[in-house]
Amino acid sequence: MTGLDTLAVAAVALGAFAQAATGMGFSLIAAPALIAAVGPHRGVPTVLVLAVLASLLPLSRDWRHTRVRDTGRLLVPTLLGTPVAAWLLGAVDTRLLAVAAGLGVLGGVALLARGLRSAFLRRPAGAWISGLASAALNVIGGVGGPPIGLYAANAGWPAREARATLHAFFLVQNIATMAVLGFVLPSWPAVAALAVGAISGMVLSPRLSPTVARAGVLVVSAVGALALIGSALT
Repeated sequence: MTGLDTLAVAAVALGAFAQAATGMGFSLIAAPALIAAVGPHRGVPTVLVLAVLASLLPLSRDWRHTRVRDTGRLLVPTLLGTPVAAWLLGAVDTRLLAVAAGLGVLGGVALLARGLRSAFLRRPAGAWISGLASAALNVIGGVGGPPIGLYAANAGWPAREARATLHAFFLVQNIATMAVLGFVLPSWPAVAALAVGAISGMVLSPRLSPTVARAGVLVVSAVGALALIGSALT
């Protein structure tokens, strides 16, 4: 493997670990390295396949803790918005949109980290905006996590319920995005790295306190926002 391939495999393992431990983070961590290794046309569809697996493994254990109503509340705008975003953004230079979205997520992370709670995000309109923003970012770069992470961090769900709900959301979202954009089968080293990372994260996740789990979601959201901005500016 080349150096970029090795970096991509390591990013897949780390992303799967973060996903299993906090409920999100796979695409945010793995997408930039995978896209750099194989290019955007193959990278994004490959990320989507691996992201489905990264959510499916931990959800197979924790599905009973999924907040079904909250998952549906976020999925409705996401599923409706995904084909529309793909159509609207298909011929648009999305770099400025990616930078603006990344800056918005960073601002939200900073406010939530300082203890802000938004009543708006708990309303139906907040779920719709979060879901639509996630759909657009998933189409742009396979990184739809930050808006949903902000929503979950603001909601104050118990840690195990938050993880299961995020896993369920991202599983369905990435399957829907694959249906729109297509998919590319990942290499076996990437699949093996994902399995190792996911199992490690599943072992650790029950030991995380709600405070640590929430902090992890915010950190991963911030990292994803920075990666989104960086990829748009390079």
